[in-house]
Amino acid sequence: MLYVIAYDIADDGRRQQVARFLEGWGRRVEKSVFECNVSREQVREIVAHLRTLVVDPEDRCHVYRVCSECVSHRLVIGEELEPSWPNVVVV
Repeated sequence: MLYVIAYDIADDGRRQQVARFLEGWGRRVEKSVFECNVSREQVREIVAHLRTLVVDPEDRCHVYRVCSECVSHRLVIGEELEPSWPNVVVV
């Protein structure tokens, strides 16, 4: 299952920790956005760890599950980093 994880972390050190952690689970598609192709159990593990890093109310982290039908309708404008997802339209 594809999950998109986007974050806005106020502290540089915590932001680097979140980025390093997520690099082990997926690919960075923007500075603060990762795509992770993981199972439900794995996303639960990711969320549990992110809860230890994200400080409320200073930080925010959004985790979106992307269904397979939605992935097939994904559109990339500009250069695709790694065309690893099926049915990606690059414009």
